[in-house]
Amino acid sequence: MTNRKDDALPDAARLQQPIARLLRPLVRLFIRCGMTFPALSDVLRELYVNVAVHDFALPKKEQTDSRISLLTGIHRKEVRRLRGAGAPVRSVPAAVSRTTQIVALWMADPRFTDQDGAPAPLRRAGAEGDGPTFEDLVSEVTRDVRPRAVLDDWLDRKIVDVDEQGRVVLSEAAIAPNRGDERQLYYFGRNLHDHIAAAAANVSSNASPFLERAVHYEGLSEDAARRLETLSRELAMAALVAANREAQTLHARDGGGEWRWNFGVYVYREKEPQATKDEADDEEPQP
Repeated sequence: MTNRKDDALPDAARLQQPIARLLRPLVRLFIRCGMTFPALSDVLRELYVNVAVHDFALPKKEQTDSRISLLTGIHRKEVRRLRGAGAPVRSVPAAVSRTTQIVALWMADPRFTDQDGAPAPLRRAGAEGDGPTFEDLVSEVTRDVRPRAVLDDWLDRKIVDVDEQGRVVLSEAAIAPNRGDERQLYYFGRNLHDHIAAAAANVSSNASPFLERAVHYEGLSEDAARRLETLSRELAMAALVAANREAQTLHARDGGGEWRWNFGVYVYREKEPQATKDEADDEEPQP
């Protein structure tokens, strides 16, 4: 990437209003979690330097402190101090990766799903019955960790339950991690990154390379909003399950490479704050 002027790019002034709206829920989260503005400022300062160093280098030219300072507006002394931070880390915590792979296989592989395509309850090794066991499922993904250790950990985190017949059953927490769960924080960063990256690529290009769309209605009753949320959750889960099943099939026979793919959905509803008189006067009439 370079910093050449591109007619497709919006100028900084036009970005301020959408950026303020984008950041508002994050700032709300920061305040709730005790992250102060000075702490956030330190993160942003380091990130500005990091991105300038790694994403805006000119071919066959040294990325000097002066050029980074010009790109970021950060003083050269600060640039010199911060530029050794290294490239952004994108590693996946081992526990998160292992859990994700096992759950994805359980939800997609016909050996571990029922006749409706849903994750089937799995018996324990040695228990009466036919078909694969929970131990078989875990062993398909990893042999570095004992299946019993995985089961104990998942029971503690409520990723699975044990039914009246002693079978291991996948719970809702496997798909929607509990608050504070390591997976929730990891996907908070990953999913928001990919959504924003897709939208930013579309804004900065004449052609829209990524699908980034939403259906939205305002002026609804609470009942209508809740009913639409329920419907959209059902549609979203069906799409995610179908995409995961196809991805598992392709991944099993793929030769591997350096690419990654993410397909995500989101659903949101809120009670809209009442607009002030000045804001109402500024709104354009709707057709």
